[in-house]
Amino acid sequence: MLSINADEIVGLIAAFLTTIAFLPQAVKVYRTQSTDGLSLPMYVIMFVGVCMWLYYGLRIESLSVVVANTVTAVMQIFIIFNILKKRS
Repeated sequence: MLSINADEIVGLIAAFLTTIAFLPQAVKVYRTQSTDGLSLPMYVIMFVGVCMWLYYGLRIESLSVVVANTVTAVMQIFIIFNILKKRS
């Protein structure tokens, strides 16, 4: 069961800050419908890494790691989908 303690609160704050860093890019892609200049390989590699962090967070039962990487994965899927949509 995921639990919250003082370390997890620090982790949640850090997770919020690092995860929200992807938000401006996702919003820009949504508003402009443009993915010009975005690197598909970078986003795919990052997505795989985020999925591995998510798995790790589940294994160690860390709420901050699970939440941050779930939200980041969703934003990255959105960006990857839009990059691929523009290429086809």
